[in-house]
Amino acid sequence: MGEVRFGVQDVAGVRFAVSPLWETVVSFSAVADPGRYAVHLPWITSVRPLWEDRALARRTAPLRVVAGADPLRPDPPGFLTPPPRCPLAEFEEELAILLAAPAPEPGMDLPGLEDALRAWWEAAVRPYWARIRAVLEADIAYRTRQLAEDGIQEVLARLHPTLSWSGDRLVSPDLAPAVLDLDGRGLTLAPSAFTLRCRLLTGPGPVPPAIVYPARAVGTLWERRGASGEGLARLLGRSRARLLAFTTSPATTTQLAARTGLSLGAVSQHLAVLRDAGLVTSHRYRREVHYATSELGDALMDRAQGGSADPVERPVAAPPQSAGRGGGDHSSRVRL
Repeated sequence: MGEVRFGVQDVAGVRFAVSPLWETVVSFSAVADPGRYAVHLPWITSVRPLWEDRALARRTAPLRVVAGADPLRPDPPGFLTPPPRCPLAEFEEELAILLAAPAPEPGMDLPGLEDALRAWWEAAVRPYWARIRAVLEADIAYRTRQLAEDGIQEVLARLHPTLSWSGDRLVSPDLAPAVLDLDGRGLTLAPSAFTLRCRLLTGPGPVPPAIVYPARAVGTLWERRGASGEGLARLLGRSRARLLAFTTSPATTTQLAARTGLSLGAVSQHLAVLRDAGLVTSHRYRREVHYATSELGDALMDRAQGGSADPVERPVAAPPQSAGRGGGDHSSRVRL
């Protein structure tokens, strides 16, 4: 049974973040051991040919050694997954933090590991990152609403069934059997699409530790409803019916435009109509607004076509984003 002990200052320093590096490492293990990751089988089926590609296998060989499927060590080694610091962190930023740390073992081939991580990210994770990140940010939006309604204690106690709040401590059998005193550093909460259980990540010095926990609604991550039935298209119009189908997982207007081929203006107009009709909901996170079907929208989709999920399409990778956002900790901080 592991425990994380809070002081007053630590409670004020709770924040949320996402980690593309963590998802990259753990997704690699998922493909290596698909039986433990049944919810991700559509994605695993889609990327399995990449795993078996000889050229990519050579590049990812160092990662296979340290993060491959091992029933005796189901979690990646700690040095490979430093605590995330920013909800908008990019893969290259987190990779730079990893490479700046001293090698955990003498003679470890960090350049080879860097290339392995970058190869797997580019081939198997980055093309799907917009979809994955939308689910993670939807989880964060849910937790922040919960904070406003119930307070930070309820947020911490309801992150995951294995976590509980006791006195001044967060307790879980998933964590290593030790007591970690936060010592005023605060704590980062990081939802994950690929993690199977809660995991405590620690770093050197004043870096806040992080608890990675399974995100909500991961079961919807790889769902893609087929073309809407003709009845629904006649009711809503073909474009709005398609948009409704693509909002079964949270998505921004930019993502929806890319998926449907509609212009950003058209997507915005159709979403406004769907939202006014109560078929989609929206929530803002920093500069982005994410749209998702409401309960009414889900019921309408299920009635129209039975709610079946299709195999995952491999999307076209988005253009590379700039690596730098400036220095410092840009984490989304909860202030009480």
